[in-house]
Amino acid sequence: MLSDRRQRVLCALIEEYIRHAVPVGSRTLTERYSLGVSPATVRNDLSALEDGGFIFQPHTSAGRVPTDYGYRAFVDELLESDWVQEENPHPDVVSQLRQRAGELDELMEQTSEALMRLTNCLSIVVAPSFLQARIRQISLISLSPRRVLVVIVGQDGEVLNRHIAFEEEVPTDQLAAVQGLMNQMFAGKSLDMMEGEAQEEAAALMGDPLFRVILEETVACIRESDDGRMRRVGMSSLLSMPEFRSSSSVLPLVRLLEDEEVLCSVFDEATGGSQDCLVRIGTENPVPELSDVSMVAGRFGRGDSAGIVAVIGPTRMDYGAVIRAVHAAQQALREG
Repeated sequence: MLSDRRQRVLCALIEEYIRHAVPVGSRTLTERYSLGVSPATVRNDLSALEDGGFIFQPHTSAGRVPTDYGYRAFVDELLESDWVQEENPHPDVVSQLRQRAGELDELMEQTSEALMRLTNCLSIVVAPSFLQARIRQISLISLSPRRVLVVIVGQDGEVLNRHIAFEEEVPTDQLAAVQGLMNQMFAGKSLDMMEGEAQEEAAALMGDPLFRVILEETVACIRESDDGRMRRVGMSSLLSMPEFRSSSSVLPLVRLLEDEEVLCSVFDEATGGSQDCLVRIGTENPVPELSDVSMVAGRFGRGDSAGIVAVIGPTRMDYGAVIRAVHAAQQALREG
């Protein structure tokens, strides 16, 4: 447990390192920060922080830089502060996002761009999965005698649609009957539940060619919606930071950040289903490719189908600004 004074020294050192990305010496701290103690005391505190594993000296006669353990102490202090826990940290941004975006896809796109502008890091927004989302309603709309539009509405207002073309004309009364059957069987259930609980009931109706085709297209539409759920903005901003100048060391990171399936599993493991904004620092991340970066992530939406909003940046990221930006994005996406 750090004393209040050493906590202030550690915070000052981290804030200075975040700004300039160069090792920080005791003289810099005493000249730029009102620590209320002598330079000798600051030097003693730096030595104690180094012994405790909070900071380290890259080479002899250099200043100190934070360790992952030091960042964790800093972030834990931040997470308890009223400043970071504000309910509406960026009211103008949240309001603009809601006003400009009509559909979820558009809102996600604009939210990821706003996150990148606020943090100057890689921002990622993952749409809620329709595979686990409960379906509110399925509508079959006749566009012409041989063309039908399937519209699937989730409980949280997500909308999917798919055009189906038939070789023969489809009578409207048959279409209405199929729509009624599909809603009777599947409304209030997810695709997983549809494929489990309703298997026997659906099998009995598979003799109807119209029902079979529309069911197959509906399931395909829901499955395909999970492809491309992720919006990523700011990769160039992330890679332009001094920590990532070496192309050989950054290649494994880039490969992982481009793998949507792996990233989603990382987010799921990190957030653990919690709606809270969580921070993983360097080696705290569940995969080695992320050991040189920090991740701030949180969920929006409900249950297993919730989406994810995240920021990935160097361990030197401005944690206060990033946490507040993620909170704002969560709020916009929950209420948008």
